[in-house]
Amino acid sequence: MALRAAVITFPGSNCDRDMASALEAVSGQPAIRVWHGDADLPSGLDLIALPGGFSYGDYLRSGAMAAQSPIMRAVIAAAQRGVPVLGVCNGFQVLTEARLLPGALMRNAGQRFICRTVRLTVENTSSPFTHGFAQGEALRIPVAHHDGNYFADAETLDRLEGEGRVAFRYAESVNGSARDIAGVLSANGRVLGMMPHPERAIEPAAVPALGGADGRRLFENILAALASA
Repeated sequence: MALRAAVITFPGSNCDRDMASALEAVSGQPAIRVWHGDADLPSGLDLIALPGGFSYGDYLRSGAMAAQSPIMRAVIAAAQRGVPVLGVCNGFQVLTEARLLPGALMRNAGQRFICRTVRLTVENTSSPFTHGFAQGEALRIPVAHHDGNYFADAETLDRLEGEGRVAFRYAESVNGSARDIAGVLSANGRVLGMMPHPERAIEPAAVPALGGADGRRLFENILAALASA
């Protein structure tokens, strides 16, 4: 099935080409590139991806200024209509700042930039992004962030856990994230924010340089969910 996906580029994005390349590699369709200053999204989108990077130099807070970009009004409206939205790393930060996802991403415990492949466990198998995984399955996906320490108050964390909205959890302590949360879902399961980079783990031949192919399966899950809709 063809995938009509848009990748948003903000000033300071540095994983937008990686995301576009991953989407094309998996779907066979070039991703549509959208600039942050655009007011509208292309019609008929199957997926919107917010990539990693350092939008606006992480000025004020990571993702805070990008969340106010003109295009984000259209992204929020699309998400409210049920269009799947994937935010990776800085994209996750933008989604929390735009209030499409709860919580916040804070400076890593230890105050150091972390760049390595980490182990994740799959906590949710019912969303368009995760339905092809097995509950508790172990994945290896790279991380590269300075502000990936997920924080939310206890009530919010309990609600996320109770509603099955924790998508991925670190199998070991990585950055100080509350309850080792690596990715969370919106209430309808159609918005996913995650700190690890699945777009950097789509080529088995690249092991170990790009972290293997576990990330490819997330994009394949999206395609399969669209095909069965």
